Amino acid sequence: MAPELDRRTYDLLRLVDRHSPIGSIQLVELMQLHGYDIKDRTIRLTLSELDEIGLTEKVPGQGRRLTQRGRDELEQGDVSSRLEQIRARIAALTSRVSYDPLEDTGALVASAAYLDEDAVDDALDLVASLESLPLGPIPIALEDSAESEPGDLRLLIPSSITLDGVLLAHGVNADLATAGLLEYEPVPASGSQELDDAGGSADGVDASGSNADGAGGGEASASDVDDDTHALDIQSGGQIVRYVDVINGEGSSIDVISLLIESGRTDVRSVLEGEGSGLLVGDGRQFPINRYEEARDLAVASRDAIGGVLDFRRPREQDKLPNGSSAWAFGSLTYVGTGELLLSALSEYDVTDEWDTLYGTAERSTFESVETVVPAPLDD
Repeated sequence: MAPELDRRTYDLLRLVDRHSPIGSIQLVELMQLHGYDIKDRTIRLTLSELDEIGLTEKVPGQGRRLTQRGRDELEQGDVSSRLEQIRARIAALTSRVSYDPLEDTGALVASAAYLDEDAVDDALDLVASLESLPLGPIPIALEDSAESEPGDLRLLIPSSITLDGVLLAHGVNADLATAGLLEYEPVPASGSQELDDAGGSADGVDASGSNADGAGGGEASASDVDDDTHALDIQSGGQIVRYVDVINGEGSSIDVISLLIESGRTDVRSVLEGEGSGLLVGDGRQFPINRYEEARDLAVASRDAIGGVLDFRRPREQDKLPNGSSAWAFGSLTYVGTGELLLSALSEYDVTDEWDTLYGTAERSTFESVETVVPAPLDD
């Protein structure tokens, strides 16, 4: 196991990886171009240390290159730096959301799947199948990929981060805290249902995902909610039964979600093929309880307009957040966006393995229902 490395060393490893084999003199120049005030002697000493721990190796007469262990460390390490980048990306995109779910207009955050031309029909079939379940609607946009992007076409789908932007635009600061695997059942709407205080909540699951009591209850609209009922929960788009696994991303969820999809942890196939419950990836956030009604109305309206699965909960004083603090002053909101949902399905059915969970913002007007999407012929 490699010792903990600082950010400068990770940046050095990235440069070795990108330009290998490369000598120390060129590395000094590149590091200085990247803003580091560093001398040749420091670079040589660092490279010697990296050689000793097996992350780099000498290529006679040419310089250094990464070993397989070095490539693994570069890919899996530097977690704090990568999380900071994800947090910054989420914050930037959230601030650009102008989407109004009540008017169904404005800019929302999109995920992107990159498709080869011969995979488009399979992708659209998956969208149609998902939309036939309580998970819909699933608005999409199909566009030609840019030259710098993989695949022939780019499929855009609303990301769960859109909801955070909607709340923020209305002055509700939701704290995006966890991501995880959710056991899901595609049950139809059955009205509101009050749960007793023994029921779990998204924020009441510990870091190991051990709370199996989960979230019972049927689907409800905002108008069904009695504001004086302490433990009334809203589920829309189906039923989230429980968290199977929870990862505390400390403000980052989409990077974790992508890793869960890539590792094959999801099970959308069981839902699509009528085999009962499945496993979806979603993210959990908490919001100040003094904004309960507004957060509730915005969350339900967003889910109704751009799809997915919503679990909206009042606080319970005995509930604990993963870090051990009391959740009584905050409501919890767990959401599976259609972007993360479709990326999971596309991966499971081997339709694509190229995607971007945080592609950027796009106007709602560019999205349409799958029935109206007709792929344009590609230019020769």
